[in-house]
Amino acid sequence: MAAAPETVDDYVASFPPEVREVLERVRAAIHAGVPDGAEKVRYGMGAVMLGGRYAIHFAGWKHHVGLYPVPAFDGALEAEVAPYRSKKDTVNFPFAKPVPYQLITRMSQEIVRMRRTERGA
Repeated sequence: MAAAPETVDDYVASFPPEVREVLERVRAAIHAGVPDGAEKVRYGMGAVMLGGRYAIHFAGWKHHVGLYPVPAFDGALEAEVAPYRSKKDTVNFPFAKPVPYQLITRMSQEIVRMRRTERGA
């Protein structure tokens, strides 16, 4: 059994090249929305942190890349995200279709905005 990844770089590197490329682009899209977010491996997957708390996790799977937890958004953004929801707080993007990286950035930006609103910042 392979050792658990210690860094997000290790996590991403553990995938085949075609999945690794998607994960790197998802990672970059998240960082575009959480530019000062630190990275950490949590629950065996990549996570981008915001103020010591997770902002969003991303994971590669056999047929898709998943983002967790993704809260319900208001209005048009939720309408764009809805086709990718597999559970209340899970969003999956199948590898067989183009991954909407700009949508991932917008989701990440909105998560940051929501967290700052929660904290009263």
